[in-house]
Amino acid sequence: MDKLVYVLRSLPETGRFAAWAVGFLLLTLLVPRVAGATGDVERGKNLFALAGGCGCHTSQDGPVGAGGGEAPTPFGTFYGTNITPDEETGIGSWSDEEIEAAIRRGENRDGVETPAMPYYWYSGMSDEDLADLIAYLRSLQPVHRPNRPHEGEVPLERWAYRFWRWWFAPRFEPARQSPAGGMERGRYLADHVSICGDCHTPRSRFGAPLLSMHHAGTKNGPGDKSVPNITPDATGIAEWDSADLLNLLRTGFTPEFDNVQGYMADVIEGHGGGPGYRDAREEDLRDIAEYLKTIRPIEHEVD
Repeated sequence: MDKLVYVLRSLPETGRFAAWAVGFLLLTLLVPRVAGATGDVERGKNLFALAGGCGCHTSQDGPVGAGGGEAPTPFGTFYGTNITPDEETGIGSWSDEEIEAAIRRGENRDGVETPAMPYYWYSGMSDEDLADLIAYLRSLQPVHRPNRPHEGEVPLERWAYRFWRWWFAPRFEPARQSPAGGMERGRYLADHVSICGDCHTPRSRFGAPLLSMHHAGTKNGPGDKSVPNITPDATGIAEWDSADLLNLLRTGFTPEFDNVQGYMADVIEGHGGGPGYRDAREEDLRDIAEYLKTIRPIEHEVD
C-alpha cells in the first residue's frame, strides 16, 4: 500500500487525479453495496412486518426466525431456515454480505437456494432497506435450532436450482433508497418487500411465476390452496376501494365482514408471535392498497 501511495504521489497532478478517480470507481463497483452499511433496527422491524414476518422462517409455535415454517410445493415440502443470530445453527457467524447474497441473489454457504425462497422478488429491495432488515435480524433472540431438510427429491438439486434461477427467475435492479411514499412506494413494497405476487400469481409447471398474470390469483397456490385475484377486475377487487384494502391488511376483514384464513391470516397477524402486516406503518399499508387499485385489471375467476 505504501508503494502504491508513493507511485500515485509521483504522478503529475492530472495523472494523479485520474488514478485516484479510477481507483475510487473500482472500489465502488467491487465492494458490495451493503458492506459497512449501518441499518436501523426499528425500520428493519417495520420491513419484517411488511414481509409478513418472513413467515417461512418461523413455525406456528415460534420462536421468531428460528426456522421450521412449512412451504409446500409440487416438488416437495421445504422448511424455512433459522435466521436468528445463533452462531452454529443460524446466521450469527454470517457477514452482512453473505446475508445480502442469500436474500437478494439466492446464494448461501451451500450453494444456490431453492426457489421456495423467493429471492428473485427480494432482488429489487433497496440497499437501505436491506441494511435495516439485516440489522433487525441481528437483533432477534438467538435460538439454537438445526435446520430441517426438505421432504421430496429433486434430481441434482443444486444444479437444478442454479438452472432454474438462470432460466426462470425474474431479475430486478435494486435502488440505493426506496421511494419515500405514494403510489411508487406502494408498488415497491408490494413487489419487493411484501411480495404479494409470490402467492397471488399463477405459476408454470416448473414453478416459474407467469408475469402476464401478475396478481390475478391462482387455484394452485401454497399448499395447493386457491388464492384470489387482487387486480381491479370484476373477477378480483373491482368493487373494493383502497380503504377496504387497507382495512383487510390491518385487520384481516373483508368488506363483506368475512375474515381471511390460512396464509393470508398468518402474514397479517404474524407468525409465532412475530410482527405481521397489522404491526406495520399504516402509511405503508395505505400505499400498497392504493397501488393495487391502479394495476392492470385481469379477468381471471378463482373459486
